[in-house]
Amino acid sequence: MDAQKAGEQIERELLILTRHQEMASPRRLPGNEALERSAYVLLSRIEAQGPMSVADLVDAFGLAASTFNRQTAALLRDGLVERTLDPNGGVARKFRITQKGTDALAADRGKVVDGLAEVVTDWTPERLDRFIEDLQQFNKDIERLTGRPWPR
Repeated sequence: MDAQKAGEQIERELLILTRHQEMASPRRLPGNEALERSAYVLLSRIEAQGPMSVADLVDAFGLAASTFNRQTAALLRDGLVERTLDPNGGVARKFRITQKGTDALAADRGKVVDGLAEVVTDWTPERLDRFIEDLQQFNKDIERLTGRPWPR
């Protein structure tokens, strides 16, 4: 199979995967006080990388500063992050995840992990290892092409 044909099949499967993920996410479950998708992503990044300024977020995601100004304002309002001085002595204020943010992220992540574990519960260890390795390589190749690595 050539790369173009593979790209078509991967696109389709990623579309379906994204749809499954959205339908099964904790924020879609009735009566659940879950994080918004953007909050989940931003908190995950700040958790992985440490305190980040709006400029850091722009560099990390390649989106407009106005997007992050809105999103961080909501995170601040909800007490999920706090402003802090740059630990490296820079001028810009950085956003650091609060205990409330850490707890909310852990609760949502636990539900996501439990759902994923249920999907792969019957997979062999070898199949799980292969799938995880392939998925990591796929993400790392995207990060290499975009110049936006995700801290692991």
